[in-house]
Formats: sequence, C-alpha cells, structure tokens
Amino acid sequence: MKRIIMLAVAVTAALHAQAPSASKIATIAIQQAIFQTKDGQKALADIQAKFNPVKAKLDAKRTEIAKDEDALKKGQNTMSPEAQQKLAREIDVATKALNRDTDDANNDLQEENQRLMNDLGGKIMAVINKYASDKGYELVIDVSAQSSPVLYASNGIDITRDIIAAYDAGTSAGPTTSAAPKTQASPTAKKTTPSGISAKP
Repeated sequence: MKRIIMLAVAVTAALHAQAPSASKIATIAIQQAIFQTKDGQKALADIQAKFNPVKAKLDAKRTEIAKDEDALKKGQNTMSPEAQQKLAREIDVATKALNRDTDDANNDLQEENQRLMNDLGGKIMAVINKYASDKGYELVIDVSAQSSPVLYASNGIDITRDIIAAYDAGTSAGPTTSAAPKTQASPTAKKTTPSGISAKP
C-alpha cells in the first residue's frame, strides 16, 4: 500500500511538472484609453471647439422652426387658409434643410472622430505592445467594441488605466500602427459625437 501511495504521489508531481503555466490575459477598453489620454482629451476639446458654432447654428434653426410650428398651431382659427398653407410649406422646407445640415454636420464630426482614432490608435497600440511584452501578457482583448465576445472579465485584468498612464508618460516606442502584430486589429471608432450635435427634430 505504501508503495502504491508513493507511486501516486510521483505521478501527480510529474503531471504538475508537465502542465503548462497559465497564460496571462488582459482586457482593455481601447476607445476609453484613447479618449482619456492627454492627447485624446486635447483632440476632443479641439473638435468640440470646431463644431460648437455649427451646433449653435443648428439649434437656432431648430428654435425658429419650433416658433413657426407654434404660430401655425395657434393661428388655425385666425389665419387664412392661404397663410396657413404658406407657413406650413415654409416649415416643411426649413425642416428638410435642417435635417440635411444636421446629417452633414454629424458626418463631418464622425470623420474628425475617426481621424482622431486613426492618429492616436497607432500610438496607443505601440504602448500596448510594449506594456504586454514587458509584463508577460500573451493576449490582450479589447472589450470596448459592441461586438466583443467577452461576457465577463475580472476588473483585476483590466489594463486600461495602466495604458493611459504609460501613454501619457511617453513610454511609447513609436507612433506607427505597423508596430502592432498582424494578429491584432486596429481600433475602430464607434459612431459617437463628442460635440453632442442634436439629432433631427
């Protein structure tokens, strides 16, 4: 019996010795990382400043349309049919123009947002590559995408804040996306509008 027990212990020890060590895996919200770096914050502020006048003009047009709609509603019993039709046509034309202008502004804003992601994305990837290599991570998963397959991840493996700090500290080895391994995808921007341009009325 003693010999059997010793044999079992020896087999167990051998299995543990042969078992591969657990892989180090980390998660990152890459869009959050990009936008919360100092460069990202400055770029967002610049975009905001650029589009604030556009937003103000759209808001002014929206207010005028709302006033005309209110006037048409209140004048149903006092305005002539011709006047009502004329005002209704003006409201319709103004609304269509506002919708077109809003779409154009949001498209322009999205292009600016995408340019920001492309510019800083390569730099942040270089930081991620260096950080993962230095820390011995074998896999880093982006959990910010809507299509992310990750259903649960411990906060303990989230390196988002570490990457932001490393980027801001200037530890990146280079600014190009080409530094990233081919197996890693470049970050893509969600359709967000930092300036908060309103949707169509």
